[in-house]
Amino acid sequence: MSKSLLSLIKPPNKLKPKPQTSSLYFSLDPHIKRLVEDIFEILKTHHSQWEDSLETRFSDEDIVISDITPLVLERIHNVDLGLKFFDWVSQRQSWCRPDSLAYSSLLKILAQSKRFSEVETVLENMQIENILPTHESFEVLIRVYSDSGLIDKALKFYSSVVKLHCSFPNVFACNALLNGLINYRRIDVARQVYDEMLRRNSDENKCVDNYSTCIMVKGLCRLGKVEEGRKLIENRWGADCIPNIIFYNTLIDGYCKKGEVRRAFSLFQQLKLKGFLPTLVTYGAIVNGFCKDGDFEVIYKLLSEMKTRGLAVNVQVYNSIIDAQCKHGSVVEAIEILKGMIGRGSEPDIITYNTLICALCNKGKVMEACDLLGQALKRGLVPNKFTCTPLIIGYCRKGEMVKASDIFIAMMETGHKPDLVTYGALVHGLVVAGEVDVALTILGKMVEKGVSPDAGIYNVLMSGLCKKGRFPAAKQLLVEMLEMNILPDAFVYATMVDGFVRHGDIGEAEKLFEFMLENNIEPDVVGYNAMIKGFCKFGMMKSAVSCIEKMLEKRLCPDKFTYSTVIDGYIKLNDMDGALRVFRHMVDGKCKPNVVTGCCSTDGIQELQLIVPFLFAFELQVAVNYSVLLDQYIHHGILSEASSILHSLVEEDKSDDFGMSNAEANDIRYSVN
Repeated sequence: MSKSLLSLIKPPNKLKPKPQTSSLYFSLDPHIKRLVEDIFEILKTHHSQWEDSLETRFSDEDIVISDITPLVLERIHNVDLGLKFFDWVSQRQSWCRPDSLAYSSLLKILAQSKRFSEVETVLENMQIENILPTHESFEVLIRVYSDSGLIDKALKFYSSVVKLHCSFPNVFACNALLNGLINYRRIDVARQVYDEMLRRNSDENKCVDNYSTCIMVKGLCRLGKVEEGRKLIENRWGADCIPNIIFYNTLIDGYCKKGEVRRAFSLFQQLKLKGFLPTLVTYGAIVNGFCKDGDFEVIYKLLSEMKTRGLAVNVQVYNSIIDAQCKHGSVVEAIEILKGMIGRGSEPDIITYNTLICALCNKGKVMEACDLLGQALKRGLVPNKFTCTPLIIGYCRKGEMVKASDIFIAMMETGHKPDLVTYGALVHGLVVAGEVDVALTILGKMVEKGVSPDAGIYNVLMSGLCKKGRFPAAKQLLVEMLEMNILPDAFVYATMVDGFVRHGDIGEAEKLFEFMLENNIEPDVVGYNAMIKGFCKFGMMKSAVSCIEKMLEKRLCPDKFTYSTVIDGYIKLNDMDGALRVFRHMVDGKCKPNVVTGCCSTDGIQELQLIVPFLFAFELQVAVNYSVLLDQYIHHGILSEASSILHSLVEEDKSDDFGMSNAEANDIRYSVN
C-alpha cells in the first residue's frame, strides 16, 4: 500500500455503533451484486470524478458502505484499485469505516499480490484499531508467505491464528507451511507442526491429510531418514490414511537417492504384490537408482516391463540411462541408446546431447562431440553453457585455442552467460598455450560480467606469469585477490614461492612465505618443499632444516622430495656430515629418498662410497638406487664396489628388483671381476 493511502487509514477517536446488516444477504441478493459490479466499473474508468460517481451511486442505497467493502475487494483482482476503494471507504464517517471483514479482504488481495510490506502496514493499523484479522485471512497469509519462502513470518501467523482464534488453520494452510519448512531444511520445526496437526485431527476437523504425510516423508527422505519416513506412513495407515502409489514413489526415490537400491527394488516388488500399479514416476525413480549402480541388466528388464504395460519411456528416463552409460565408460552404448530412443519416437532434449557431448570431450573425441552438436541444432535444440563448456575444455586440452575461443564468443553472442567453469577452462587453456596476456584479458572480462574468479583461476595465471619471469604482474594479481576478498589457498602461495625461487629471487620467496604464515594460511608439503628448494639452492641449509622442523611441528610428514632436496643441498656444499645426518633422520621417519641420484647428479662418486653402507644397513635396496650405483661405479672404473653390490644382490635375492635373475647377476659379477 502506498504511504499516501495508508496515512489516511487512521484509527477513529470514537466508534459509533453501526447498523446491523447481513453480509450473507448481500452475497445472495441480485441487487447487491449489481451494486458491486457498478462500483467495480466506476473504479476501472480511472476518470477524475470517480469519487463523485461513487457518492452518487451510494446516495440512493440504504446500505452501510463498510459492509459491502469485502464483496467489492473480493471482486477486484487489481490490488491498486482495491487500495483506492479501501482508502475512499476509510475516509467515510466513523460508523461506516472498514471492519474486520473489510480489512481481512484487503489483507488477502495484498498478500496474493506479494505486497508484503503493505500487508505489514495494514496489520499494524488493525492492531491500533483493535481489529482482529479473520481466521480465513490468516490462512491466506500462511499459504502465501510459506510459498514465498518467508517461513518465519508464516510461522508467526500460524501461532497467531491458534492464539487469537483458538482454532487451527485448515489443512491447506498447514500443508503450505510444512512444504515451506521442508524446502528450507527446517525438518525439526516441520515435525513439530505435523505432530500438532495429528493431535488436533478429528472426524469433525480434518487437520491432516495424505499430502501432509507425503510432505514430511519427502523431507525425511531428503535427509536420508527413509526408515523414519516409512514409519510415519505406517503410523497413519487405517481408515484415515489409505496407502497410495505416491507414498511408495516417495519412499522408493528416497531409498535410491540414499544408495539403497536393493531396498527400493524390494519395495517396488511389494507394491505390485499389493495391487498397486507402478507409474512412470515409480519406474523413473527405480531406473535412476540402478543407473547409479550401473546395473544395466536390471534397467533393461524394467524398460521391457514398462513397454509391456504400455508406459512410454520418457526423455528423463532415457537421460538417466545415457548419463549412467557415460559415467561407466560406455559412451558408444550411450550413443546407441540415443539412436534407439529417436527410432522409438522419443525426442531427445538438450540435456541428452549435453551428456553425450561432455562424455566425448572427456575422452578427447571433440570432433564427434561437434557432430552431435550439429545433430542437436538440426533438431531445433538450443545449446546452452552446459553444451559449450565441455567443447571449450576439449579444444583447450588439444591446444586448439582458436576453436575454443570461437565457441566461447558464439556462446556469449547467443545470450548464454559463461560461468566460472567456462572461464576457468579458457584461462587455463590460454596459459598453457603461452597466451598469458589474452588470459588476463579474459580475467578482466569475467569480472566485468559479474563472475568472480576463484583461487584456481588466479593460481593458473600467476603460474603462467611466473614461468615467463613476470613477477611484478604475478604479485599484482596476488594483491588483487586480497582486495577482492578472494583468499589465496596454500597452493597459490606455493606457486608464487616456486616461481621466485626458479628465477633466483630468494628474498621475495621468503617474504611471501612468511606473509602466508602470518596470515594463518598453513602451507602443505608442496608449499614447504618449494621454500626448502629455494633455501637449498642458495646454500641456506640452516633455514632449510628449520623448515623441516616447522613441518614436523605442524604434523606434516616430509616426503622424498623434501629429504632428497636437503641431502642434495648438503652434497653440493660438500657437507657429507650434514647429508648423512639428514639421511639418518629420513630413515627414522621411514622415508626413502633417491639419495643416490642426488650424489650422482653432482658426480660425487666418493660420497656414494660413504652412503652405500647406510643403504644396506637400513635395507633401502631400491632398484633405481642399485641401478644408478652400478652405472656410476662401472663408469668410474671402481669395479670392486660394483662386484660387491652385485654379490649383495645375489646373497639377498634382490636381483629381480631391477629385472635380472640371480644367474644374470652372477654372470655380470664374474665379467666385472
